[in-house]
Amino acid sequence: MKRQDYDLAKILKYENVAWFSDGIVRILDRRYYPAEERYVDCKTHLEVAAAIRDMVTQSAGPYTAAGMGMTLAAFNNRELKGDELMAVLEDAGEALSTARPTTTSRMRVVTKGCLEAAKNADKDGREPYQAIFDRTIDSLNRRYKVMQIVGDNLASLFKEDSVIMTQCYGETVVGTMLRAANRMGIKPKFVVPETRPFLQGAKLTASVIHEMGFELKLISDNMAAWAISHYGVNLFTSAADTITTDGYVVNKVGTLQIAILAKHFGVPYYVTGIPDDVAINDVDIEFRNPNEITSFMGLRTTLEGVEGIYPAFDITPPELVTGYVTDRGILMLDELKEYKKEKTEFY
Repeated sequence: MKRQDYDLAKILKYENVAWFSDGIVRILDRRYYPAEERYVDCKTHLEVAAAIRDMVTQSAGPYTAAGMGMTLAAFNNRELKGDELMAVLEDAGEALSTARPTTTSRMRVVTKGCLEAAKNADKDGREPYQAIFDRTIDSLNRRYKVMQIVGDNLASLFKEDSVIMTQCYGETVVGTMLRAANRMGIKPKFVVPETRPFLQGAKLTASVIHEMGFELKLISDNMAAWAISHYGVNLFTSAADTITTDGYVVNKVGTLQIAILAKHFGVPYYVTGIPDDVAINDVDIEFRNPNEITSFMGLRTTLEGVEGIYPAFDITPPELVTGYVTDRGILMLDELKEYKKEKTEFY
């Protein structure tokens, strides 16, 4: 099996997303990267769930972490057999799937796949934990391969003089669109908002873009209008935690305001991802601890008593979206409902 993380930045290498070995799931702590290369070692699936909840990993990282967490749960209970083991794994799957509410439906696809792998492990003589691990690696490889198609489709919109604004950290599609651009021999420029409060844009997106050989300008989140109007931005793109069949984009909070700005300045907005078979009314927006707003990297930035509010995601309506970049091409709104008629195996 050829690994699909070739020629990608360090943070996108499989072992640096989440990796099970010798009874531990090791996750690169993205809250500190790249200033520090710090890993969180999880010895139980509950510790993996906590790492997901605490944003040690985010974007698509939790899907891999969930698979590795299921591997760990099976390993830690390897003396159990049959229904007893499956009961433990079902509980583990629920804990991992619900670590962050907005992505629960996608995470359940991951953990249910792990349950099926465990059930069928004895057919080829593997231990259940090994079967889940193998399934997780297969899923990683499949997802990277599918996202390369998405990255290729997005890069088809780029020109040598393109100036592209990103939002937050789109995980695999950031690397695959850059890999596609390198293959095409073009070098567009990027404008990267920092993404408060954890600075995923500054720490992760900017690191990947720089490491893969492209020019970028990092801006604070409140500079987006200036950058679009003065720096020649001619394309805005983001990934999505959810693209609903009715065309709404659920993504890191701040996506909506940039989409509004893009519309105002006549800049097209292309969202990347795999549409979900879900309506917008079924999406649960996560509200995180307000302390993540009133402090930064452990330092309180407000007076005691000042209250914060932190919706982790916002919702961008379809009228602000130019096109939906998927593994089946760049789709328009009226094509999204047709997408699910031919299912993509992604997780």
